[in-house]
Amino acid sequence: MKKLSKYPILLFLYAAAALLILSYCKNEKPQPVYEDLGSVKKEIIKNNSEFEKQINELIGLVQKNADQKSLQKKFEDLRKTYKKMEWAVEYFLPNSARFINGPALPEIEMDEHTEIEAEGLQVLEEMFYPYDQANKEEVIRFLKKLINKSNTIDTNFQVITVSKNQVFDAVRQEAFRISSLGISGFDTPISGTFLQEIPYSLEGIKQTLQQISTDQSKDQSLKRINIEISSAIKVLKNNTDKNTFDYISFIPDHLNKITSLLLKFKKQEQIPDIEVTTALNKNAATFFSKNAFNPDAFTPGKEFAFSKEKAALGQQLFNDKILSNNNNRSCSTCHNPEKAFTDGLAKSMSLDNAELARNAPSLNYAGFQHGQFWDMRKDDLEGQSSDVISNKEEMHGDLNVILAKINQDKKYREAFKKIYPSQKTEVWQLQNVLASYIRSLAKFNSDFDEYMRGNKSAMTENQKRGFNLFVGKAQCAICHFVPLFNGTVPPTFKKTEQEVLGVAINGDNKVFDRDLGRGKFHETVPTLQHSFKTPTLRNISKTAPYMHNGGYKTLKDVMNFYNKGGGKGFGFTVENQTLSDAPLQLSDQEIDDIIDFMRALDDR
Repeated sequence: MKKLSKYPILLFLYAAAALLILSYCKNEKPQPVYEDLGSVKKEIIKNNSEFEKQINELIGLVQKNADQKSLQKKFEDLRKTYKKMEWAVEYFLPNSARFINGPALPEIEMDEHTEIEAEGLQVLEEMFYPYDQANKEEVIRFLKKLINKSNTIDTNFQVITVSKNQVFDAVRQEAFRISSLGISGFDTPISGTFLQEIPYSLEGIKQTLQQISTDQSKDQSLKRINIEISSAIKVLKNNTDKNTFDYISFIPDHLNKITSLLLKFKKQEQIPDIEVTTALNKNAATFFSKNAFNPDAFTPGKEFAFSKEKAALGQQLFNDKILSNNNNRSCSTCHNPEKAFTDGLAKSMSLDNAELARNAPSLNYAGFQHGQFWDMRKDDLEGQSSDVISNKEEMHGDLNVILAKINQDKKYREAFKKIYPSQKTEVWQLQNVLASYIRSLAKFNSDFDEYMRGNKSAMTENQKRGFNLFVGKAQCAICHFVPLFNGTVPPTFKKTEQEVLGVAINGDNKVFDRDLGRGKFHETVPTLQHSFKTPTLRNISKTAPYMHNGGYKTLKDVMNFYNKGGGKGFGFTVENQTLSDAPLQLSDQEIDDIIDFMRALDDR
């Protein structure tokens, strides 16, 4: 793989062939063939040429020992140029995009237990804000690596075919990226210049739609999209202060309107869907539309697809003690629906009434994660259920024994036969129905969802201020991504992140918690030591106590921890802490407002 990366054309052709084979194996519908959109590619190549030119200019300024202000100005211009073509790079060259504008954290090869050096714009941001001339050679080295990525963009877009439905899909994805990562400042956690950059992303969308549109949509849907984009840009230019920007109004009043109008444009242009299963449904007008998300994007395969019948059977088994060794414990023992499917304890209790190692996580929205348990040791909910059932301390069950008991029960035997008629009842089916029930627990009917769907009275003024703080000053949304509020990264939702916070054993923040988390399974990867999955904040007010160890009794305790700068802020030595150690400077009232907002995430 490392050798292939030196030859971008080869790498692209290899990936394209792999995707074609995968599509064939899954019996997916063949994609319609469109004439290659040369004008769109020319614009991408043009922007990339400017991008490379600005990189070289920035190298020249660094070599001439220019002052910090000049370097930062040139760097900000460079980022804005990238934003014009971000829609294309993220979609067609996602691997390159990760190393152009991904987080300033090493890329981890999980199977090989190794780290790949972080690079790109976010790494450079850390070097320019502030700038230290002692790092001059390192800055130049990373800028030259960025030139290599620019060359990859140019080479690939010279040869690949870009079709109309792909371009639309890419532009729509970019609109949702703005509505999540863009609006949260995920790309610029240090400089905080993201509000100045979003207009360039929007202009990129606007120009690209112009290139692929016909006269009919230019007079109708495209015209309306352009009006909305101009209106959004005007708001963004009127206030670029991330701490005072009105996010709670901007998303529904502008970004949601743009993504909704994109569907009308698609209909007018008669653009067919890309036939690939995605987490965000192709007909979702906004992130907050009812049934916007497809749980099947998180299943191990097509045979595991969600259905109401599977969920109903899974609910029966979830509450049945038949799953435990001695028929004395069910899944609901530790996952109480009244407590958002937690147990209210700091740490769950074993079969012998001894304290387990960690807090029971909520099962609400667990289906929208790639990685289950705090340490993410299982990829999906099917694996999660078998792990719990067979764990000697939790349920001490044997899946094959349980299956035999189920086959002896006429009611269960008939129910499984109805769902899986052509197969004998197998262990994977038991896992699948339990997982399907958990996937059904995502309701998306909170006051926040209602507000984003147009009901402006659904949230209080305190909650609105809390959301603005959550996204802006407190920077919560750069880890708990809107709209799932977990660590599954939008807009593709193909990866769930883990974080190193430097958590203490309890809210006193005096003793560091030595739990290695995900690092236990990757001992040679420094970045993963003491790392834990970023859970959803939906229904968070019902799931106290908090953190993986249940050591923080209240949301106030949690917010105080973050406000101080995590473990480093309390004096712990956490060299790999991913949470910024800069104090947030939140007042008591601001913390209360954020907590009040989080209550608006409770399902009804």
